[in-house]
Amino acid sequence: MKPDGSFYDALDQKPNSEDGSKRDLIMKSFFRSILRSQVIGPLAATILVAFLVAVTTERFLEVNNLRNLALQVSIISLIAIGSTVVIFAQGIDLSPGSMVALMTMVFAISVKFGGIPLPIAILLILLLGSFLGSINGFLTAYVRIPSFITTLAGLSAYRGIAFMFNKGSPVFSISDYLDPLFYGKFLGIPMPFFYVVFFFALASFVMRYTRLGRRIYAVGGNAAAAQLSGINVKRTQLLAFLIAGFMAAVASILMAARLNSGSPNYGVGMELKAIAAAVIGGASLIGGRGNILSTLFGALTIVIVQNGLNLNAVPTSLQNIIIGLIILLAVGIDMWREEIGLIFQRLIPSRNP
Repeated sequence: MKPDGSFYDALDQKPNSEDGSKRDLIMKSFFRSILRSQVIGPLAATILVAFLVAVTTERFLEVNNLRNLALQVSIISLIAIGSTVVIFAQGIDLSPGSMVALMTMVFAISVKFGGIPLPIAILLILLLGSFLGSINGFLTAYVRIPSFITTLAGLSAYRGIAFMFNKGSPVFSISDYLDPLFYGKFLGIPMPFFYVVFFFALASFVMRYTRLGRRIYAVGGNAAAAQLSGINVKRTQLLAFLIAGFMAAVASILMAARLNSGSPNYGVGMELKAIAAAVIGGASLIGGRGNILSTLFGALTIVIVQNGLNLNAVPTSLQNIIIGLIILLAVGIDMWREEIGLIFQRLIPSRNP
């Protein structure tokens, strides 16, 4: 015999079909918003990777390692800003790593051997980076060479030029005034943190609230439609590459400051990490879609993975394989984003009224 009471009566009651349908709609809407979110996915990936690395090695959470991690991600994330903007405009940039090599050499020689004051040398490198980016943009937009080929040529040519300086040898001990640029602190916080916050905030503002940002998205989404709406597609593409060159210049200055040297061997593989950061951050390789802030989480994910591999003494050869697989997975998820969303929606049980 069943005891009396509203609690047991409630158990016997069948759920209202209308309420069930509403709950289904809410759940589907919730999951759909997560799948379409341009920030939650990359953030979740970063947290998951950090958790897995922390589980595998206790040294990951040590203060010195976290500080080193923050310094490492600053350079990659700044390059990734430029790479992301180019991807938004339906392009690809394979040259920033070689740009870093070239510009650190020019910077080192200008300051150490040329006697050029540090502020002027920094301005020179920023102009040089913008110029190199403009070359990529001009060849892509006006000469109509695919950006993959243009920047692949730049990847080889810029590093080749870097080896022409100082007989291909690195330049060490550029200046004692360089250390504060990278290792200095403000209010107890390392300076690279402020560089990253400033440039990501600036890039986010430009892409979200300015005419240039909207045009870059429009060109990446549909160049023909953008042209018909009055947008100068070629100039917009050129400006996207110019921004990428400028950000590579900023990263070059920080690289030179970090190591107080310039070398034609710097920047190897940085272009792939920057592209991976953009794609993991949700930037679509078909262009016109993504969030610049999410690229920061993509860069964090890449650097955390590499840091974890180093802490676990994984051989360099295997590290390269793992990073390659991560890039492949990120691109695959991007290509199959809609299909993955449909699968998740189907997994949510629905109630029949």
